Amino acid sequence: MSRLMRFAAALPLLWLLLFFVLPFLLVLQISVQPFDGIRLGPLLTQVDGRWQWNGQWSSYLLLLQDDLYLSTYLRSVWYALLTTLICLGLGYPFAYFMARARAALQPLLLMAVMLPFWTSFLLRVYAWKGLLDAQTGWVGKLLVEFGVSHWLAQWGLVNSPTELLYSPFSLMIGMVYTYLPFMILPLYATLSKMDGRLLEAAQDLGATPWQSFWRVTVPMSRSGIMAGAMLVFIPCVGEYVIPELLGGPNTLMIGRVLWDEFFANNDWPMASGVAVIMMLLILVPLMLFNYSQDRAELREGKR
Repeated sequence: MSRLMRFAAALPLLWLLLFFVLPFLLVLQISVQPFDGIRLGPLLTQVDGRWQWNGQWSSYLLLLQDDLYLSTYLRSVWYALLTTLICLGLGYPFAYFMARARAALQPLLLMAVMLPFWTSFLLRVYAWKGLLDAQTGWVGKLLVEFGVSHWLAQWGLVNSPTELLYSPFSLMIGMVYTYLPFMILPLYATLSKMDGRLLEAAQDLGATPWQSFWRVTVPMSRSGIMAGAMLVFIPCVGEYVIPELLGGPNTLMIGRVLWDEFFANNDWPMASGVAVIMMLLILVPLMLFNYSQDRAELREGKR
């Protein structure tokens, strides 16, 4: 391997080391440091010529004992998973249509997907507060007029038929709207590269269009599905802005708890412990999934 190739391979590793591994280790250190409410104490002190460990695990013990944190973690994972599934259900047909559209039309469709990024993320989320208002917002008025809000209230998705904001429904609207492009773009990139002759071969062998889709298109787009799912699920777990603006007391997520521990309670070890558990909650399943995928590919290669 030439020096240039080694340098190119080392850059991503250096980036991960500086901006992921080192900050994670710093947060991990803060989570076990003694804290008197004003400043952090040293982890190691020298007493009578010997090093003494001053680390505390009280933050992690409290995370395991307090139901508030456990329920918040589960709620965050649930909303992130639900958002991912909805984005996949909405994004896959649109990405498939983009990939099968005329070549002259594809840049226009791609621009339509990327257009929301030209506006501030905060403004786009805040705009939904006006749109979902049952008194002044046209989206809220339509939902009330056609009786959809009554159905949502029966299922407990909104507080009342005339109060759509600060509910699980408004939270999911904001999450799906914000992260849908992150699902569409990797799916489009994968589907647009798929060889159309494979579908023709499946039809020649007697497969129906639906069978061709499930047995050829979906397996060939697995990498795009996984990339889109990770791009949606990972930031959704720690989302703060959308639950703060559109969510309510029943949609408390871990991002808000993390904010409160850092800035309201000024409890840095506790906040760092919440952040460490949140990162492990995301990384460990992804590592296990990647490991299982590599093993499956290795077994297929041996065959």
